[in-house]
Amino acid sequence: MKRIILAAIAVMAFGFTNAQQTRFGIKGGLNITSFAGGNYYDSKSLVGFQVGGFAEIKIIERLSIQPEVLYSTQGAKQEVGMTNFDSKLDYINIPVLAKFYVTKQFTVEAGPQIGFLVSAKNNGNDAKDLYKSADTGFNFGAGYNFTDNVSVGLRYTVGISNIEDYDINNVQQYYDSPKNSVLALTLGYKF
Repeated sequence: MKRIILAAIAVMAFGFTNAQQTRFGIKGGLNITSFAGGNYYDSKSLVGFQVGGFAEIKIIERLSIQPEVLYSTQGAKQEVGMTNFDSKLDYINIPVLAKFYVTKQFTVEAGPQIGFLVSAKNNGNDAKDLYKSADTGFNFGAGYNFTDNVSVGLRYTVGISNIEDYDINNVQQYYDSPKNSVLALTLGYKF
């Protein structure tokens, strides 16, 4: 995780030194989130949102690096035994993506991200102690540029790390812990 953070900082610093080749922007959109990998309960999707900023740093003609800082609402509807509840997790996510321009309008992107847990609630009750403070994932996505400034994107984030931070009766010895799973549709504006 420390390497991802250092890489993100290095990329952003590089972008600031090459301001002529860097464009900044804001983005926001809809999240459809769930938990994947936990096989001891049934997980269904929740709808949330994300909002934040990004820098697009041109490396070569068709390739850019795009670090982002996003506030993201995530989680899942869960059924554990006879109990149903909503787990709502809020993160500050920092993805660093390689963005390739297939054409001037169409892009594809991929890269790692680290997320920092801001809050966690199960059915409205504080549950931050039940979840790990950091999360890692990998992003795959595509985008369409309507103009030089306005674009839309579709991205899927596959959770890599387990998000639960507890062990009730050694449950995690026998079952996989859940990982975040996020499908996001966003609208972006570059300055």
